[in-house]
Amino acid sequence: MTERTLEIVEVSARDGLQNESVLVSTADKVALITRMIDAGARRFEVGSFVNPKRVPQMADTPEVIAALPDREDVRYIGLCLNRKGVERAARSRDGNKRGVDEAGCVTVASDAFGIANQGQNSAESVAENRAMLALARQEGLVPQVTIATAFGCPFEKAVSPDRVVEIAERLAEADPVEIAVADTIGVAVPGQVRDLIGRLRELLPAHIRLRAHFHDTRATGVANAWAAWEAGADVLDSSLGGLGGCPFAPGATGNVATEDLAYLFGRSGVDTGIDLDKAIAVNRWFAGVMGKPLPSNVGRAGGF
Repeated sequence: MTERTLEIVEVSARDGLQNESVLVSTADKVALITRMIDAGARRFEVGSFVNPKRVPQMADTPEVIAALPDREDVRYIGLCLNRKGVERAARSRDGNKRGVDEAGCVTVASDAFGIANQGQNSAESVAENRAMLALARQEGLVPQVTIATAFGCPFEKAVSPDRVVEIAERLAEADPVEIAVADTIGVAVPGQVRDLIGRLRELLPAHIRLRAHFHDTRATGVANAWAAWEAGADVLDSSLGGLGGCPFAPGATGNVATEDLAYLFGRSGVDTGIDLDKAIAVNRWFAGVMGKPLPSNVGRAGGF
């Protein structure tokens, strides 16, 4: 193994499920997280504090969070789209409840997507997220933020990397522990990823971690993940089985699969902490829950 490792954020319980029409029970969501803990995952996106009318799959987020395993070696993220979401994330920790550890804030690089997704243009979203990051820290939550549509928008098409860099620099002024760039609709290619992540790593303070989030819509997700890691991203999002999609991004398909990343990086000598055989076993179990095969290539083919 190389000295440099990769942290994987398992997003199947939130981003993996939010676009699925079949509602998954609270018990199965908690079991999914618990089984992936056993497979070695240590950081999870577990739900979102959004209006359940807009994303029905996330209506039981408070119940999921209340039932999570209380382990000191595992961190939980709640997605927050506004200050009210950060306040709800903080309340998940009321009393003796474990709650979420991190407020996963989300801003946008595209005006049209921001209006469709959050009712704000990009500049308004950035300003709101700066305030959200400050509030998260004040409430004792770990403040981190994702820049959505960092490589392309379903409505505006191309997004300038200069715009993404400018947004990242403004967010860095709020001192989040981590800034992520998301290829929300799966249009990026490795050269773009390498250039953008490289620029961000050079410009941002060294103590701010870089994370990347890719969708495999056009079969470039795994290659993009490797390019991001090579360019300086030490954290990658992925979803068991490659589940995922965005209700506000027409045509976006699944996330990069956790099994595919575990295979790629493990065979390349990079420690991810994920036990591939166990992750594949969780894939097979959860396919039964969903009533369909999951799209992960390694989940189907197995390890080597």
